[in-house]
Amino acid sequence: MSKGKVYLIGAGPGDPGLITLKAIECIKGADVVVYDYLANKKFLEYAREKAEVLYVGKVGGAHTLPQEEINKLIIEKAKRGKIIARLKGGDPFIFGRGGEEAEELIQAGIAYEVVPGVTAGAAAAAYAGIPLTHRDFTTTVAFITGHEDPTKDESNIYWDKLSTGIGTLVFYMGIGNLEPNMRKLIENGRSLDTPVALIRWGTTSAQETMVGTIADIAQKARAANFKAPAITVVGGVVSLRDKLRWFDKKPLFGKRIIVTRSREQASDFSVLLEQYGAEPIEFPTIETVPPKDWKEVDRAIKNLSRYDWAIFTSINGVKYFIERLKKQDKDIRELKGIKICAIGPATAKAIEDVGIKVDLLPKEYRAESIIQGLGKSKIKGKRFLLPRALKAREVLPEEIKRLGGKVDVVTAYRTIKPKEKTDEMRKMFQEKKISVITFTSSSTVENFASMFKKGEIPALFNEAKVACIGPITKDTAAGLGIKTDIMPTKYTIPSLTEAIVNYFKKQ
Repeated sequence: MSKGKVYLIGAGPGDPGLITLKAIECIKGADVVVYDYLANKKFLEYAREKAEVLYVGKVGGAHTLPQEEINKLIIEKAKRGKIIARLKGGDPFIFGRGGEEAEELIQAGIAYEVVPGVTAGAAAAAYAGIPLTHRDFTTTVAFITGHEDPTKDESNIYWDKLSTGIGTLVFYMGIGNLEPNMRKLIENGRSLDTPVALIRWGTTSAQETMVGTIADIAQKARAANFKAPAITVVGGVVSLRDKLRWFDKKPLFGKRIIVTRSREQASDFSVLLEQYGAEPIEFPTIETVPPKDWKEVDRAIKNLSRYDWAIFTSINGVKYFIERLKKQDKDIRELKGIKICAIGPATAKAIEDVGIKVDLLPKEYRAESIIQGLGKSKIKGKRFLLPRALKAREVLPEEIKRLGGKVDVVTAYRTIKPKEKTDEMRKMFQEKKISVITFTSSSTVENFASMFKKGEIPALFNEAKVACIGPITKDTAAGLGIKTDIMPTKYTIPSLTEAIVNYFKKQ
């Protein structure tokens, strides 16, 4: 068997948007993903379904595996012909011990590549509004370990040269040694009033920044119980933070928001929330799957020429119907002469993306609005096709029938409850770590409630706010004893995001 290969990958500082394209491609192609404590778990979503995923994180003194065992593990997997994606926080060659792992791989005769990452020192400082270099302050910067190897006989840090010879000093992993490190700078000539910033969980919505001086920062950190993981920035550039800070001024900064949409649809919503500084936590309460059989849809496809209108009420309805159309060796030309109604702009876009023009886009997703758009007097004698979920409200088809129209409701897909662990979610609510939970359909509310004990939800939410996409979802929530705090005037994901932003702006 041929030997495998190891990719030493810099996973960046925490913000999932800061990983490189090459890193993502390596993760996608890996047989084994080995990741550290500081590597964002979101990157594991890029791994193949059958990939082996191994956590080898080290937090302070608690090590899942010692470094020697991690090296051994990677080499053993590679010798079996596996492709390894070794995910390390920040950059693997900047305080990531990637050099040591590379040496071991070379000695074992294992091929490897380094995929550089955005190092925490530069990224966390930038997200805190601190440029590490600035022509008015300094043109020199040094990255320094704040915690040297305890087995060494003497320090490799030349404090006498470093203290006054470099403009900006960036200490990694230095919170535990903050006081002695600051003392050494003072003893070696650095001014007592030099600005210092501590940045914890940089580039994430949990980012915290504390500012002081060399003289008082250790005392401030101790009083505030400021803990790792954090970097320390020393130098005049820290004084620019008040003017240049941008990340922690976003309206949803520090807010953890639960997204209960299906996994394939959650990403768009999450991206919008992230743009406003929130930390979206995807906890899908619905999963879309094909119908148990396609008889209804196949019959409708065979008789498409009989319909005057096709009404699509969701992106999923469009997706599954068009996929089945292609499966039948047909394409969108089969819809010629049929007028298309889309419920909501997202559904309309999904239809237009496959090359079909939308004839009707009602202002609201309500039976009254749809009927008004179709024209009450024009419904009688017309035939309508409604591809939708197995379980859905009957108001629209019943109203069409009442006005003399004929409607075929066909099951294009089903929504089921995915297998999700609720213990972690329950703990986050109990510890008041959740700011908002969002519901984008009645199914998301009902399925979420069914994951917990009866009557547990209202007390569980406690201080968390509930955001519902529209009145139908709000009514479903109310029926389960859940009060809605936030609801947009337009029932779309962008409008829901905007409503959440506006809610917290008013607080």
